[in-house]
Amino acid sequence: MSVNEQFMPAFLEDVVGDRFGRYSKYIIQDRAIPDVRDGLKPVQRRILYAMYDAGNTPDKPYRKSAKTVGDVMGNFHPHGDSSIYEGMVRMAQPWKMGHVLVDGHGNWGSMDDDPAAAMRYTEARLSEIAMELLRDIDKRTVLFKDNFDNSTKEPTVLPSRYPNLLVNGVSGISSGFATEIPPHNLREVINACVMIMEKPESTLEDLMTAIQGPDFPTGGIIMGSEGIKEAFRTGKGRIYLRARTAIEDLRGGKQQIVITEIPYQVVKSKLVTAIENIRLEKKVEGIAEVRDESGRNGLRIVIELKKEADAQGILAFLLKKTDLQVTYNFNMVAIVNKTPVQMGLKAILEAYVEHQKEVVTFRTRYELEKAEDRAHVLEGLVKALNILDDVIATIKASKNRQDAQKNLVEQYGFTERQADAILTLQLYRLTNLEIHSLEKELKELQKTIDYLKGILGSTAKLIKVIREEMTEIRDKFGIDRRSDIQGEVEELKVNVQVLVNAEDVYVTLSGEGYIKRTSKLSFTRSGGDIGSSGVKEGDYVKHLLEVNTIENLLMFTRKGQYYLLPVHQVPEYKWKDTGTAVVNVIPIPKDDSIVSIIPVKSFQDAGKSLVFVTRGGQVKRTDLKEYETTRSIGITACKVSENDEVLKVELSDNTRDLVLISKLGMSIRFQEAEVNPMGRVAGGVRGIQLREDDELVAAEWVRGEEGEILVVSDIGFAKRSFVFDYPMQGRGGKGVITFEFKEGKRVRPNGAALAGAYAVKTPFGLIAVTKNGERYAFTTEDTPIEDRKSTGISVVPVAKGDMISDMIRLPNVQS
Repeated sequence: MSVNEQFMPAFLEDVVGDRFGRYSKYIIQDRAIPDVRDGLKPVQRRILYAMYDAGNTPDKPYRKSAKTVGDVMGNFHPHGDSSIYEGMVRMAQPWKMGHVLVDGHGNWGSMDDDPAAAMRYTEARLSEIAMELLRDIDKRTVLFKDNFDNSTKEPTVLPSRYPNLLVNGVSGISSGFATEIPPHNLREVINACVMIMEKPESTLEDLMTAIQGPDFPTGGIIMGSEGIKEAFRTGKGRIYLRARTAIEDLRGGKQQIVITEIPYQVVKSKLVTAIENIRLEKKVEGIAEVRDESGRNGLRIVIELKKEADAQGILAFLLKKTDLQVTYNFNMVAIVNKTPVQMGLKAILEAYVEHQKEVVTFRTRYELEKAEDRAHVLEGLVKALNILDDVIATIKASKNRQDAQKNLVEQYGFTERQADAILTLQLYRLTNLEIHSLEKELKELQKTIDYLKGILGSTAKLIKVIREEMTEIRDKFGIDRRSDIQGEVEELKVNVQVLVNAEDVYVTLSGEGYIKRTSKLSFTRSGGDIGSSGVKEGDYVKHLLEVNTIENLLMFTRKGQYYLLPVHQVPEYKWKDTGTAVVNVIPIPKDDSIVSIIPVKSFQDAGKSLVFVTRGGQVKRTDLKEYETTRSIGITACKVSENDEVLKVELSDNTRDLVLISKLGMSIRFQEAEVNPMGRVAGGVRGIQLREDDELVAAEWVRGEEGEILVVSDIGFAKRSFVFDYPMQGRGGKGVITFEFKEGKRVRPNGAALAGAYAVKTPFGLIAVTKNGERYAFTTEDTPIEDRKSTGISVVPVAKGDMISDMIRLPNVQS
């Protein structure tokens, strides 16, 4: 044999494609996806048939599971014993199946995901309702095929006398396809089948009067009627499953949350552990103890609460953060004519009804064939008994049995089948009573034959038979609905006060971007001095806020982004500690920085807005409620042009005046209300018209004519001038002078630009930070009151060649 004859060239993709195609076909058709007619995967069908074939039925004693697994593996399913036993275990677990198909005896696992005992220890037999899946299988109702080694036959599908696909549901993943069909209520599904048989043109709305939705064996509350309708229409849809809970009162004003039903497919032990971890990690204030009190009387998880704890709030948090509430996604895929199809409710019911028509038709033909054969025999016996003496004489004259049979056929016109029956007739059947009973049996058989022919000849009669038999199953095995259906999906709102113990704290952010939260106790123990806050060498505290842990911080950046940071999520440190880099708390880019931090208790405060001022003189006002968010990433707060940046953001009540001060000593005062409210991502309007080389250094808010405006130059000259010296102007003008810079060779300079400006009503402290890292503290009282156009006096002793780079206002903190 030459090399060319031994090897043929082939492309790898062709070979792999062919092999994977075959593998996929096998996985889809013969492993993971159920048949639409009986709702079973091949391994399940083989287990049930093997048990039936071996006589392992409900009326017999339990039999070792290992024997069943061996029968299935040896005769029908040439795979590992573990996959067969796992399929058997699932069919025996009442928390997974709407109606169990295997009646298990022994340890078959638990809702805590405990595994079943090994198959050598457990025993099983078919459940009563499983017999309805197999009923009439011996009457040629379904096709049989050769098993894997051609040693026996196995059914391609079971007769399935009730709609098992919907009643027990199924879950499976194959290559390219997955299926997720929930269990439904037996009574409702059979009622829908009856409806579609009697009225084939029934709409989905009609069918949903019979089937409300899924009915999970673990009970619970189903939310989302629109999701159910969408799933029933297309085969895909989403619902929410919620545990059944109750809040009970205890002695001493305490309460407890009691859970009696949990969502389908949720592992109870993992759920209890998750709730216990929430208690241990103190993610919620108020949980005293978590106990699993489940036992013979059913499931019961108790969450005991501390005195005066908010039971409803804690329950809402647990529903949101644990598997007490889960989403369930329908994906109703089943095999139809050897092809996986995504189907709606009506299509599934129609496919099942067609299967039942075939089953009952084949069964009727089988029974008719048997009845006609028996009637034929009876006709021969009755005829023979009427000419009994002649028949006996003929038989006596015959040589042997074969000759006797031949003579009866030739002389009296009997068929060979009738002649054989006559020859096997027992002598006692010749009595007068027996002759009458044979005639009676023949008459009854004739009626049966007419009835069976009637079924085969009339679709209406066929449907009536199917309906009656399904109704019997419904009445015998039907149970009340276990899951309640709630039309609307209830939105879970968790009050932050449930999550966090309300406490007044300090939050600091340093110039280099280190943030921390500190308790007032730590601040007091450290001496109650703001200047003693722990920072890196050369760094300084730029923002210090006195806030409560139940508040939120809106953090605005130079580039117009903002982040929402709940105060309780700021890492807690001692007052002397440095804290952590803000990038570890919020995902702020390296080339951006925080310019303003605003604490917010409620975003729904009417009349509150955020006012943005940029260095380029733009002003924007937007309602506070526009900034409410649940996202933790950066969100656009204000549109900022390429050469501009946000200078300051202030929370305002829209009734004050805004004073803008520029670097070159210009200022403008106008009513804040002149800036109309805009959308969150708007860019704003012009607040002041600036020279090309000028920019804003401060934005301050004043009310009335009281107070002063303090300005500080870059080399430490400062002064205050009265607010009433700043005339009210229209927005967008050039403004008026607020500081006069000295020029000339013989004049001592007072600076080239302003470093900062503040509105002053009551005295407060300031810290000037220079480029060389020097820090100088002074108060507003250290600055003189002069005219608006005056030159100020030296307040901060800035060294020659150095200049002020940042100004920090010190709050009046009460220790």
